[in-house]
Parts: sequence; structure tokens; C-alpha cells
Amino acid sequence: MPIRVQNDLPVKEILESENIFVMDEHRAMHQDIRPIKIGLLNLMPLKEETELQILRSLSNTPLQVDVTFVAVASHQSKNTSVSHLNKFYQKFDEIKDKKFDGFIITGAPVEQMPFEEVDYWDELTRIMDWTKTNVVSTLHLCWGAQAGMYYHYGIDKVQLDKKAFGLFWHKVLNRKIPLVRGFDDVFLAPHSRHTETPLDKVHADERITVLAESDEVGLFLAMAQNGRQIFVMGHPEYDRITLDGEYKRDKSKGLPIELPKNYYQDDDPEKGPLLTWRATANNLYTNWLNYYVYQATPYDLEGTPDFTWK
Repeated sequence: MPIRVQNDLPVKEILESENIFVMDEHRAMHQDIRPIKIGLLNLMPLKEETELQILRSLSNTPLQVDVTFVAVASHQSKNTSVSHLNKFYQKFDEIKDKKFDGFIITGAPVEQMPFEEVDYWDELTRIMDWTKTNVVSTLHLCWGAQAGMYYHYGIDKVQLDKKAFGLFWHKVLNRKIPLVRGFDDVFLAPHSRHTETPLDKVHADERITVLAESDEVGLFLAMAQNGRQIFVMGHPEYDRITLDGEYKRDKSKGLPIELPKNYYQDDDPEKGPLLTWRATANNLYTNWLNYYVYQATPYDLEGTPDFTWK
């Protein structure tokens, strides 16, 4: 898939070095194709790292994807430069009158706080309401999935006894649903969180369909409204060294942290991690874009008279 980004986005060079087809704005203008419009609400502190991970994950279909980066106005980022945010990001008020084929709400390092105490919670609830009328399908990731489950369905997160950290085995349910098409019966996926959305409460809500779960860390993948809302409790977009960086960061600070499970070769950090989840991640994002965005969206996105898809 050609990913359409701003000409001078810093991660563009990295994507191109990985042989990912990145199309700049000038070339895209000369193609007689309506690109799929994806909004990315990036709540992670290291925004450029998340940009790279998400763009890499969106790069495996023949569709042309036009990505708009969105940041909340009610929170000041401490880990990304103001110049980068001003140049490449838009605030919600700048996009609220637009429509998108797909929208992604990322995780955030605020999981141990009550939702209502997060400084941008009111703004996020406005955005989640807006997605119901302005977006064909919304993909919620990790804390973003917990927030979506809480706001839309009233299922609150709970504290874990210890951090879910590493790669965990999951089993596929409801195999006939296109979102898990091509998945293996069991698969590994990364998690890094101190809280969870209780699996039993999700199963009990008839509005939500669980598609993959783990005996160790509970819910991984679920959807509602025939795929208009999709919830991913882990981090399939993580690259090879993300968990390694988190482990070494916490260890250097003297924080209690265990080795990430099923991650390092022979559980030895010196031997480095094995990349064992990339195929599953690519499959998930490709299925989402194909079956729940591209196949569902109208050609005339802005002129659609009924965007509620009832």
C-alpha cells in the first residue's frame, strides 16, 4: 500500500529504507484515485515512534492511504517537540467537520488513573462521540480500547496483580468474521499494561463480539456495531525492540519490572528479542482496512447523506 504522508515527515525516510512504498503529496495528486482517509489520534508520548509503528502497520495492501495526524488540545506533550506537533498534527477542532474512512485511537500511559482524571478525558469523549457520525470504522488500541469500552459500553478497567508484559498466546474465536481471516488458531501478541477490561463483562454484553482472547491476559480483540468499533487490548503495532526499550528503561530507573514474557531468546536480554508477531499484526491491519474500511466506505465520503450506517 502506498502510504500518503507530508513530504518532510521525519519517519518517511525510515519507512522508505524499509522498502515501504511512501507517496508524498505531490505524487498522490497525480493519481486519479480517491485515497482512503485515515485519522490517527496519537496519545502516546513518543509520537514519532508511534507514527512509524502505525504507518508501517498500514502498509500492506494495494490501497492508497492518506493519514491525518491528530493531537488533543487539552494536553501539552512533554516528549515531542512543539515544532513537530505544529507542523504535522491537527487539533480536533480543525478536523471535526470532516469525515474519515477509518480512525485510530492509540494507547496512552495513563492507564492507572481513573478515566475522568485524565486531563484530556472530556476532549476524548467528544472525539469518540464524533466518530459515531463521522467515521466508518474506528480502531481503538490498548488504553484507547479500554477508554472506548468504558465510554461506549460502561465496562470499567480493573487493576492487575502485576503488569502484563511481554508476548502472550491468544486463541481465535468466531473465525468466520473477516477481521480474523487468515489468523492462526493461536498466535502471540505484545502486551504492556497494568490494567485490563474484564473479559467476563465483555462476553456478557451482547453488543460486543469477542474475536480473540488469552488465558493469561484476557481480552485481545473485540468488535461492535458490525465492525464500526474495533478494540485491540494489546500492541500489535510494536516493533522488535519496543518491549526491550521499556524493560531497560524501567530497570535503569530501579522500578519493579520482570523480563518480558516469551520475548528474548532463551530469556536472555543479551541475545535480543525474536520478532514473532509481525505477520499477525499485518493481517489484523490489512483485514481492518479491507473489510471494515475500504469495503464499507462510500466513494463520496463527504456527501454521504446517512453516515450512521444503521
